[in-house]
Amino acid sequence: MSEQAFIELFDLQTLLREDLEESFPEMLWVRAEISSIKARRGSHCYLELSQSEKDGTLVAKVRAIIWAGKYTVISNYFESVVSSPLQEGMTLLFQVRVNYNELYGLSLIVNDIDASVMLGAQEEARQKTIARLQKEGRFEKQKALPLAALPYRIAVISAEDAAGYRDFMRHLHENEYGFVFQTVLFPAQMQGTQAPASMAAALQEAVGNGDADESPFDLVMILRGGGSNLDLLCFDDYDLAVAIADCPIPVLTAVGHDQDYHICDRVAYDYVKTPTALADWLLDIYEQEDEHISSYVSRLVMAFNAKISRMESRIDLLENRILAADPRNILKRGYVLALDGGGKVLKGTRNLSKGDRLSILFPDGRADCTVENIKK
Repeated sequence: MSEQAFIELFDLQTLLREDLEESFPEMLWVRAEISSIKARRGSHCYLELSQSEKDGTLVAKVRAIIWAGKYTVISNYFESVVSSPLQEGMTLLFQVRVNYNELYGLSLIVNDIDASVMLGAQEEARQKTIARLQKEGRFEKQKALPLAALPYRIAVISAEDAAGYRDFMRHLHENEYGFVFQTVLFPAQMQGTQAPASMAAALQEAVGNGDADESPFDLVMILRGGGSNLDLLCFDDYDLAVAIADCPIPVLTAVGHDQDYHICDRVAYDYVKTPTALADWLLDIYEQEDEHISSYVSRLVMAFNAKISRMESRIDLLENRILAADPRNILKRGYVLALDGGGKVLKGTRNLSKGDRLSILFPDGRADCTVENIKK
């Protein structure tokens, strides 16, 4: 049997390392998705980078390392730009040095990260969604809905354990005016890839068969307590925006963002930035109505008082007239009142005869008299 030619494994690995180092002597930029990440502050960051086809088929993957000294700088800068830590699912540009180790094989040493590819892709998808919704006429559908004069029955879509939901409930139900509301929670995922479908399903459950006249609610409120830009990407989802736009009752959003507003905000009836502000939005409606009623009552009381005052003035005038016509007051001015024998007032001498009995009334008494003579 002839001697088989072979090469030692270490020698093969060394040749591969030397060839790779010769082929890639400098840093290069690689576009890839983070499929896994393990990192702690002050320590190295270990990643698995991958690439998949549009149908999800995995076509490439490689280990990558960010050394501790670089990781602190890169992660701090990345979070300042993206408002989110590095995490699985992000597609980014990595500046890397190709590394091959005889024991551990191929890996990439990350020197820098450029998030522009992720941000650019997100913005491009966002603009396409906006254009599609505008073409379909969905940006104004919610704005055209009638709002109840005093919305009382409120459907709330949120995560039950979210701080924003608790803030909203406390601010709304413990209001200083004592206004009372009926709120029903429809729990949903508020971030992640499953969040749009979860919120759309909760919205469907809240409105039932889609008939506004039969809906048990006056308003639907979608709220969460803020988060990173990546956490809030679900609020730019097309299907969720359609579910909101097509809802037969007004939908309000408050997802806790401080700068830009999302597509779901744009198709909603109205939006505010925080759950607490959403509670204030609702309380303002009741406060304005309360002020309107108070103003109406004040005007009504004023009008009633003015009418009573006019009536009192008229009564005073009539009283003065009555007092002025009172015979007793006439007598006090020096006049007397003559009565015949039957007690009837005499207005002249025409029916008098000599010998008739008369009574003359004075302010202080009466004098009974007999007619002795009549002069015409």
